[in-house]
Amino acid sequence: MSLSDSAIKNAKPQPDKDYKLPDEKGMYLLVHKNGSKYFRFDYRFNEKRKTLALGVYPDTSLKQAREKRDTARKQIADGIDPCENKKAVKESRAESIANSFEVVAREWGAKEGQQTHWESNNKRLLEINIFPWLGSKPITDILPKDILSCIKRVEDRGCTNTAYRVLRVCGQVFRYGVATLRVDRDISADLRGSLSKKEGKNFAAITEPQKVGALLRAIDAYRGGFQVICALKLAPMLFVRPGELRQAEWEYIDLDAKEWRYFVTKTKKDHIVPLSRQAIEILTELKPLTGNGRYVFPNTRSESKPMPSFTLLAALRRSGFESEEMTIHGFRAMARTILDEVLGFRPDFIEHQLAHAIRDANGRSYNRTSHLPERHKMMQAWADYLDGLKNGGASVSI
Repeated sequence: MSLSDSAIKNAKPQPDKDYKLPDEKGMYLLVHKNGSKYFRFDYRFNEKRKTLALGVYPDTSLKQAREKRDTARKQIADGIDPCENKKAVKESRAESIANSFEVVAREWGAKEGQQTHWESNNKRLLEINIFPWLGSKPITDILPKDILSCIKRVEDRGCTNTAYRVLRVCGQVFRYGVATLRVDRDISADLRGSLSKKEGKNFAAITEPQKVGALLRAIDAYRGGFQVICALKLAPMLFVRPGELRQAEWEYIDLDAKEWRYFVTKTKKDHIVPLSRQAIEILTELKPLTGNGRYVFPNTRSESKPMPSFTLLAALRRSGFESEEMTIHGFRAMARTILDEVLGFRPDFIEHQLAHAIRDANGRSYNRTSHLPERHKMMQAWADYLDGLKNGGASVSI
């Protein structure tokens, strides 16, 4: 006699044993003493008796259980053991999950030597531009056209340089996948030449004094974390590279000497940033909060790491300034333009303060102390000028 939905629903547990309610073709319902109900299928394969689990009632209906039984019977007829096939499928799915692009990428990002750049940059690139579309896909199943679709989406937003960065990071993940035997080769190499010509390295910058004043007032009005506020205020004042500001360390800041000394990795030179009275005030106010640690602007999630690269840019965007109007790096162009064209400081003073690899008339590189007294005066005049712009004027004594 076959099972029915009502018979299954009304089946009561027995207190002292489990029992079976037969269906047909080897299938039955196993009723446990605790009241749970399981569909099972008994069969023989290679002269051995085996049992295949078909599901738990009511999550699996009678109709669904019979469909699974019929599939298993067909597999037996084709010489396939249903239990072994189910085990293989389960292992295959687990392997696919373990080898998904996102799992491989995060594993690569957690490697020693990668963590800082992963947390501050690469992680966000992939989370925004790749993971939503390819993150759960096994890395072996991803084709060049899949990556191209994602990076074209970035390029269509007008972010060609970002598209190149995303492609580069994808290549690094694939090469890690090759090294860990997850995938045969780096397919990102097939996409060389597929993107538009890379944009120049000019960063959007506000250089008109009146607009600079509005920008500074917007920064003053920003409401966010205290560290971010301090970093935003120092960015135009010091006009160092964004990464240098984020990674500033208290060890190299001498508030008494009014100087910040550090090594510039881009030019492989030691550098000195004279600190104006306004910069000293900001750092003095910040020191009780972060001064016991390594970084002036530590990561809020881990004090052993600096502030993430996107933090200041995000704050600038929330202050109302779009990417084509102003960037954090743009504070350097702002200072270079106004110090030269408006305030009239010598170009070599400015270039040296920008930590550019400049040389004198005899071809010798300036050392870090070149024109240091004059640069101290220039940095104080610059900070005073910014105050004047912020307050609606532009008066400064040079």
